[in-house]
Amino acid sequence: MKCMILAAGLGTRMRPLTDTTPKPLLKVGGIPLILWHIERLAHDGFTDIVINIAHLGYQIQEALGDGSEWGVNITYSDEQEEGALESAGGIVKALPLLGDEPFLVVNGDIWSDYDFQDHRKLADGILAHLVLVPNPEHNPDGDFALIDNKVVDAKAYTFSGIGYYSPKLFDGVPYGKSALAPLLRAAMKEGKVTGERYEGEWLDIGTPERLELLNAQLMNRY
Repeated sequence: MKCMILAAGLGTRMRPLTDTTPKPLLKVGGIPLILWHIERLAHDGFTDIVINIAHLGYQIQEALGDGSEWGVNITYSDEQEEGALESAGGIVKALPLLGDEPFLVVNGDIWSDYDFQDHRKLADGILAHLVLVPNPEHNPDGDFALIDNKVVDAKAYTFSGIGYYSPKLFDGVPYGKSALAPLLRAAMKEGKVTGERYEGEWLDIGTPERLELLNAQLMNRY
């Protein structure tokens, strides 16, 4: 199974840190955030990784290269000319690199010890499988609910930014900027989204304060 790391965001909430450094290269525990993902993905059996880049994206390419240093093959979906295409738009542009089989997508600005599943299968007719987590303080109401392993459009848990998708979810989505949530909600109405609740470590690194908190936690641990 291939994986895509979403790394094209502007990181506006992270300013001034992201004025000169793309958010995925901000350091957590002494190494770039995106490298935590790559090392865990490699450990969990993923070898083909697609990374979309936009804001200061050339720095990500320079830092990671082709991925061979970590035993993976990295290809880049370059959005630097268009500007960030948002989640669905970025995936649509990268579809030729992702192929015809289901693939994993991971937000580049989260930190988690979730075990990625390189052999995850989507049941017949299912377009997505989402990983949900307990609501953090900054998202107390949540995003979606989970009923009998199906994800529904009600607020109970927070979407982790980790999901497995069928390319068919993006059928008919035109090239350009577009968000992922409307596609998922439409598929939920048809009962085509499954999910799981993950109770392990997870943090959305959306602000300098959360980055500082995670670094403090890791420092105390190691």
